[in-house]
Amino acid sequence: MNSNMPTDPVQALLAQTSLERNLFTPTSRYYGLPTTSMTAANGRTIIYLTRRFVPPADSFQLLQTATVTQGQRLDNIAAQYLGDPELFWQIADANSAMRPEDLLTTLGSKLRITLPQGITGSSL
Repeated sequence: MNSNMPTDPVQALLAQTSLERNLFTPTSRYYGLPTTSMTAANGRTIIYLTRRFVPPADSFQLLQTATVTQGQRLDNIAAQYLGDPELFWQIADANSAMRPEDLLTTLGSKLRITLPQGITGSSL
């Protein structure tokens, strides 16, 4: 038996290279991240996602800006401008926010609404 083969069924699934890039939907911030593995002290192989770095804000094409108003939430802004509340992380990336909630602390501040990284097109 291969000692590097995970015994945990989930870990075994992650070990399948055909599945590792499909664990997340294409709209997920984790989509396409590679996995890597480490061997624990007990010999168990643990597979995990590699770290995701926030891309530079200038790598996104600006579509428009949104002004922060009282009571707004980033998921609602994402729903309004991007059509999907789960894309709030794209707004955070486009505004270089390590903590997305920080984007909403200053009323009147402008949020960059952009195309996804690497996609170019015409502005609205």
